[in-house]
Amino acid sequence: MSEENQQFAIQKIYLKDVSFESPNSPQTFTSGDWQPQINVQINSSNQAITDDTYEVVLELTVTAKHDEKTAFLAEVKQAGIFSISGFPEESLGGMIGAYCPETLFPFAREAVSELVSKGGFPQLLLAPVNFNALYTQQMQQQAASEQGEESTAH
Repeated sequence: MSEENQQFAIQKIYLKDVSFESPNSPQTFTSGDWQPQINVQINSSNQAITDDTYEVVLELTVTAKHDEKTAFLAEVKQAGIFSISGFPEESLGGMIGAYCPETLFPFAREAVSELVSKGGFPQLLLAPVNFNALYTQQMQQQAASEQGEESTAH
């Protein structure tokens, strides 16, 4: 296959699921200096819709703790429908596992920032994420666990 036949298109980007909790308000707002511990978890999943169309969901979970108590919990599932065709099989995984989540991340980051601000907290801007590194790490872990299963099966 030649690169001329390679096509990548964003069909739609949408918010699939969103949640915001501030379980310890209003006390959180009155407890002195705002020095939260922020924990960010990132996951992505995908499913084929047709042969060349995929839904990719980037899930961000942001937890802020202040004085050992949860100040807020924001969860965003940012989704997109992507048309991907003409790529070799070995490139397809990287497109779906790294490039698509990278495309969705700015939308998810904006949604989290908006939720946190509307929740009465100072603006939160998440740092950029290297999705290629995350994808590579995920593939290495998957390969290692498959090797582990093979060695225990003998």
